Amino acid sequence: MRRIASLLTLPLAAALLVSCGSGSGKSPSATPSATGTAAAVPSPVASAAPMPTLGGGDFGAKATITLPTEPPSGRFVVSVATEGSGATVNKNDWVTVNYTAKDWTTGKELNSSYDSGGKPQLYQAGTGQLVPAFDQSVVGKKVGSRVLVVAPPAAGFGSQGSSALGVGKDDTVVFVLDVMQTVPQDSAVTGAMTQPPATAPQVTDNGKAAPTITVPAGQQPPTDLQQYVLVKGEGPEVKSGQTLVVQYTGVTWADGKQFDSSWNHGGAQALQVGAGSLIKGWDQGLVGKTVGSRVELVVPPALGYGDQASGSIPPNSTLVFVIDILQAV
Repeated sequence: MRRIASLLTLPLAAALLVSCGSGSGKSPSATPSATGTAAAVPSPVASAAPMPTLGGGDFGAKATITLPTEPPSGRFVVSVATEGSGATVNKNDWVTVNYTAKDWTTGKELNSSYDSGGKPQLYQAGTGQLVPAFDQSVVGKKVGSRVLVVAPPAAGFGSQGSSALGVGKDDTVVFVLDVMQTVPQDSAVTGAMTQPPATAPQVTDNGKAAPTITVPAGQQPPTDLQQYVLVKGEGPEVKSGQTLVVQYTGVTWADGKQFDSSWNHGGAQALQVGAGSLIKGWDQGLVGKTVGSRVELVVPPALGYGDQASGSIPPNSTLVFVIDILQAV
């Protein structure tokens, strides 16, 4: 199955992928500095005079950032403005963050996820996907926390800045990050399962391991998409175009053999649904389901890979998936 990274729709969010100052080399979008060598990211400190002050709404609302009249210290500051009481964000967790941003050097407000049309940023913490101001600042923080980040160029947009945002190569940017949710890579949906009809594949829960899918012997595969909610989640409904964090496993109907499973390659994955990036069976079968649900999809060839082979999947295969919907942004 084709998998994609989290969708970035805002100009600021797209710019966060640049990672000019990270020096990690992990991001395929990483842009080298003007000299061809990324600047070292300074170690973060809890405070450094002068400091911006925060006003406006509390956690979960857009912040008002008031900048000092003095120039920034040049330090990479990560300060917990208010501490939440939720789970701690660990490295590799899928974290959801709302943000407000302001360029200290110019005083210009940057795009915020709280603006009209904005959306939270979903990414894996501490993996170098985004600029250090986002990537490093949330690790070890609790869900529900508001974090003030002062990012010098090496921790922000690097030695090239961002022409799209009007952020110069020497600009310091202030971010206010609201840590909304964290999803560890070994997460799985829990709760009592309702089995599908006896004519459909049966599912055995294996805790934090891939569920077992048993295809009914002697049963012909259906010719249209079959959808079964095995565990009904209490979260919001999935909308077309959203980025989901999911665990999944898939088998072929013909022999019941597993051909793919997120549990076997790093755990929970992020993908965009309803936008043509996935097989049609997923786009049709996941939109409208609720976050926290475990769903079984029986996908006929016309909504899968058709008459084309895909990896170990033979042509004209009916596919069976069990999918845990862990998050939707």
